[in-house]
Amino acid sequence: MKLTSTFAAITLCAGAASAFALQSAPKSAIQHMHRDAAFVGRKNSVANTINLSGKSSSVKLNAEAAGASGDALKVKGGALSNIDIPLTLYFAFWYLGNYYYNISNKLCLQAAGGSTGFPMTISGLQLGVGCLYAIFLWIAPDARSKPKVSVDDIIKMLPVAFCMMGAHSASVFALSAGAVSFGQIVKSSEPAFAAVLSQFVYKKKISKAKWACLPLIIGGVVLASVKELDFAVSALVSGCIANLFAAFKGNENKKVMDTPGLKDRIGSVGNQFAITTILAFLMSIPVMILKEGSKFGEFANLFKTSPAVWVNLIMSGVYFYGYNELATMTLKKTNAVTQSVANTAKRVIVIVGVALVLGESLAPMKLIGCGIGIGGVFLYSIIDNLVKAKAE
Repeated sequence: MKLTSTFAAITLCAGAASAFALQSAPKSAIQHMHRDAAFVGRKNSVANTINLSGKSSSVKLNAEAAGASGDALKVKGGALSNIDIPLTLYFAFWYLGNYYYNISNKLCLQAAGGSTGFPMTISGLQLGVGCLYAIFLWIAPDARSKPKVSVDDIIKMLPVAFCMMGAHSASVFALSAGAVSFGQIVKSSEPAFAAVLSQFVYKKKISKAKWACLPLIIGGVVLASVKELDFAVSALVSGCIANLFAAFKGNENKKVMDTPGLKDRIGSVGNQFAITTILAFLMSIPVMILKEGSKFGEFANLFKTSPAVWVNLIMSGVYFYGYNELATMTLKKTNAVTQSVANTAKRVIVIVGVALVLGESLAPMKLIGCGIGIGGVFLYSIIDNLVKAKAE
């Protein structure tokens, strides 16, 4: 039985109740199931969700058997005949996981003291939770085949893992220092960093049309920052550092995956992300010790005594790993334009949705800047295709 997608979906659903238990909003059960084309489902499974009051509630999960060939399932007949059900579920759970990650991550950071608390420790342990999940899938019977990489392959993946660790840690610190919505707006400017690196470091030519989109992106971020009530310079700087690491990661990952035979030895997208996460976690340990090692005792006591810390830390780690793997699976099945639309929509949903749940400011100027910046990102992603189509 293929357990990968099932376990991810169950933990996403179970964790949603835990995250909302910390809010004043009514508790609600989330009844969704992620179906992978290669997964043979179990019907009428029941998962218990635990809230902070200690009460448990049952969420009934129904999964229909999916074709083992790995082809996309289709709804036959009628107006739904062209719907790719697995891809639709990938999108849904990618968005859901990203949404709940941002909520649980922010709640954990707030409960642990914000930017003056333990952001590096929290970001590192989030990667650690992902490692446990990845190792579980390799150990569990018939869950996921183990990779057959060599030591040389691992060494070649170290730069990618380092960039992943840097991007994640800087992102968590940015979100601890300011509003989640503001951090997401800053992170949306990543294409500007990617363009500069690609052009001047990796010697990959960026079109004039793409360069022309960068002022829109940067201008939108600046405009959104003008009247940002939760603005902090450290959040802006950390977000930019995260963008820089993410841009390096994208380029380094492409270099690694061009290594002859590496894809075959890794075996799957899931294995690729698992190995990268494990390496990133190991690299984060010395940074955690260097930055916050003197306060580990304080954090351990806080972790044991505060459900707001330990529940949200564990769930944010599960969400982070789950939504990133689902995002990778989703983007592998779509084209460039679909990816651009998906990323743009995801960013808008997270910015607005999380801001409403956490009570963050959504001033008109901030929304206008957000719209301009994210619109610029979308245009940057598709501009070359538009120019090419017009020329033809």
